[in-house]
Amino acid sequence: MRSYELTVIIDPEIAEEDVPQALDKLTAIIARSSGSVNEVNRWGRRRLTYPIERHREGNYVMIKMEMEPDKVSEFEGSLNRAEEYLRHLLVRPGD
Repeated sequence: MRSYELTVIIDPEIAEEDVPQALDKLTAIIARSSGSVNEVNRWGRRRLTYPIERHREGNYVMIKMEMEPDKVSEFEGSLNRAEEYLRHLLVRPGD
């Protein structure tokens, strides 16, 4: 297992009280890809640097997680298909 940091921008049209459900879905996607979540940091709603799909704001979340390297592409494909997430960035700390 390798450590990763995942930053996700959640669609701002999702109501603030529904963001935890979007996070639950995200952790379920991680679990399906044989990963584990170590830490979740909600940064809240912030203005985007540039519009994404007509949105000017998004709910930012940073997750520290572990996953097998061969499962990463499957995981990112699942994130791309999910409509709740505008963008994501998956990096290995220290790289």
